Amino acid sequence: MSSIRRELVALIERGAIPREQVPRAVALSGLHPSRRAWGVFLDRLLLWLGTLALASALLFLVAYNWTEMGRWLRFGLVQVGLVAAIGVYWWSEGRGPVDEGRADEGRADNGVVDNIVARAALTTASLLLGVLLALFGQVYQTGADPWQLFFLWAVLMLPWVLVARFDALWILWLGLLNLSLLLYFRTWGGAFDVFFSSDTAALWGLFALNTVALALWELGAQRWRWLSTGWSTGLLALGSGIPLTLLMLMFILDEWADVSAAVLVYPLWLAILYVAYRHWRPDLFMLAGGCLSVIVVVTTFFGRHLLWQGGAGGFLFLSMAVLALGAMAVFWLKRVHVEISA
Repeated sequence: MSSIRRELVALIERGAIPREQVPRAVALSGLHPSRRAWGVFLDRLLLWLGTLALASALLFLVAYNWTEMGRWLRFGLVQVGLVAAIGVYWWSEGRGPVDEGRADEGRADNGVVDNIVARAALTTASLLLGVLLALFGQVYQTGADPWQLFFLWAVLMLPWVLVARFDALWILWLGLLNLSLLLYFRTWGGAFDVFFSSDTAALWGLFALNTVALALWELGAQRWRWLSTGWSTGLLALGSGIPLTLLMLMFILDEWADVSAAVLVYPLWLAILYVAYRHWRPDLFMLAGGCLSVIVVVTTFFGRHLLWQGGAGGFLFLSMAVLALGAMAVFWLKRVHVEISA
């Protein structure tokens, strides 16, 4: 759909389609969803809202009636929900093969519906697994650190993630790893506490994890179509770029922070980002994220040195610098957009 939109915009900008014929061209291109497409969208939206509502309802049911329920009733409710979700997945997958190509086109045949139901059921089971682990820790007061809960949750749901072949479930799994890694470094500092503070080590750990995940995701997307969704790679790029940008800000603002390695890693990361998403797989979102990171870092550098002694001149120069950098980024991104659409 996005490629059709880009081609149509390019034709309109080149004047290949007369202005009076633009509404007819848009109608014929299929950009506007049909009634069938709206039906499929609402069907899937209600399915996922119901999935999240059921998992949340079971969690709040146990939490609200904690004093009235015995431990076996608490465990029984969660485990029954977990087994029921696995049963729905088994039943749905067993009804027949799934046509991934037709699923991508949004056709609501039995194979696609079964596939969506199976993925929703496995997602519910993954969420209830976390509820079960939290319930176990609360009932028996294991004394485990919070990072251990999320890490064990990620480890136990990994087989389901591998079986599901579902990008959202992979993102949930990576989110659990990110959270457990962040909590671990914030609590103990990890093996790098000799060299870095806990906050610095956490940022380096998040950057390394999400960068490796993004690289593997992009390579895997060349083979498996279900990985080639733009929103998932965008989230992973944010998980890689935000920690590194924060490390650069720490280097600029905190003279006591030992993050000098970020000065070497940051330009290398920008260069790889440019080569990958400008020439290998053009992506405006990734390039725009890189531009935003550069603007933030450069603005912080100017602000650190110009506003140290105050004065209206420094604020004026800083505002002009932000406007100039933003204008250059918009101009360059527009040129890239035209080249990609051509």
